[in-house]
Amino acid sequence: MKQILKYIVLLVVIVNFTTLFSCKKGYLVQTPPTSLTPSSALASESDLSTALLGSYSGLRNVDFYGRTVPVLGDLMADNAYQSLINSNRYTFFNNYLYTVADGNVAGFWNAAYATILRCNNIINSSVAATPNVNQYKGEAYAIRALCYFTLVRYFARPFNDDPNGLGVPIVTKFDITIFPSRSKISEVYTLMNADLAQAFTLITLFKNSTQFSKYAARALQAKVFLTMGDKANAKTAALDVINNSGFSLVTPTNHDAFWKNPLPRTDKVETLLEVSSDAISNNGFDALANIYIQSGYGDMLSSPDLYALFSTTDVRKALYTVGIRGGVSAIFVNKFPNGQGTEVSDTKVLRLSEMYLIAAEASLPTLESDALKYVNILTAARNATPIASTGAALLEDIITERRKELAFEGDRYLDLQRLKRDVVRSANYPASASLIPYSDFRRLLPIPQTELDANENIRSQQNPGWK
Repeated sequence: MKQILKYIVLLVVIVNFTTLFSCKKGYLVQTPPTSLTPSSALASESDLSTALLGSYSGLRNVDFYGRTVPVLGDLMADNAYQSLINSNRYTFFNNYLYTVADGNVAGFWNAAYATILRCNNIINSSVAATPNVNQYKGEAYAIRALCYFTLVRYFARPFNDDPNGLGVPIVTKFDITIFPSRSKISEVYTLMNADLAQAFTLITLFKNSTQFSKYAARALQAKVFLTMGDKANAKTAALDVINNSGFSLVTPTNHDAFWKNPLPRTDKVETLLEVSSDAISNNGFDALANIYIQSGYGDMLSSPDLYALFSTTDVRKALYTVGIRGGVSAIFVNKFPNGQGTEVSDTKVLRLSEMYLIAAEASLPTLESDALKYVNILTAARNATPIASTGAALLEDIITERRKELAFEGDRYLDLQRLKRDVVRSANYPASASLIPYSDFRRLLPIPQTELDANENIRSQQNPGWK
């Protein structure tokens, strides 16, 4: 994290050095660029607006929501597996052989904290409050919460395992002199909930699907509460989004077009938040789509047991095709069709469909009628077989519906984590990685070696089992 702070200093200096020389005739009498601080660099509404775009671009990092995070959420579980013919991307995660020196793990950690630091500078700026300033700060609070939510679920045990266990370092202000140790898991969740409460209060505008709105922040909070095991608050938040956001589920007729659309949405259909990529700002051939589509790398394939879950009438089944790769049968994932040549397919982060699934799961075990109502609103929107089970089977059916609906969006592994379930994989995976018990130390990512080397206060706080 010390390294990240230095990078942010350099970024602030470069940006403001350029600004001084391009916009000020009297630049020779200005404050020297090397003495600029985040507070002096972010001195106006316009500065905050520009900085906010930088925070959103941080989410697009290839090792963050640009590709690694959504890929790990399915590859470390039982949805995606690596083809025998591959570009050697994410091989260690397919085989559960990653180490403390893994580049993707370090990239994930660094990208998340770099984005958090950008948000901190906005949140802590002294620009006078206006509706625009409040909006920018509200969005920064929400982005920061998303970053911490992602970090704490991969680098720490689930909240309901031990709230007093080691979480991740909390950093809420720019200070190059700090060497933060890991905070408690409960403290990280407290911060996230406080940030999301602030975001819900400060955000007033809906711009498009690539920026946090009030109800996107509320949707993230529903996920946070569900992950904590707080079903009452999870259901309340999810129903607030369902009933008051103005968003609607995509219809069966429009489902295929929905996934083919490469542009941000302003119509409030389905997508509450997605990470933007466009013709200018994108990850090129390293975009998420190219790890799946056969005209790209095509490394990641759908497990047959996932594909078998879709009924014939289910519109989601059309997002997969059966073919041949390397001379063997394979199921291709076509959920992200805008890949090679465009690289503009946005990464979905929050969708309305998940709010129905959260409301359904959070209704159990006491209100089975509510659970059936909410989950079957979704099955109807997908032309899927309605769920009619009760008791323990109903919970399993809802979890299965989550698996089908959110496949390849990065949720499956995190669901298995919060439910404390073993990862049980099909024969398409290496035999040595076909069963990963919940108790296996590899179920948590290691604190990167680069962080241990740079921060003596975290050196003794590595996750158990990692060397």
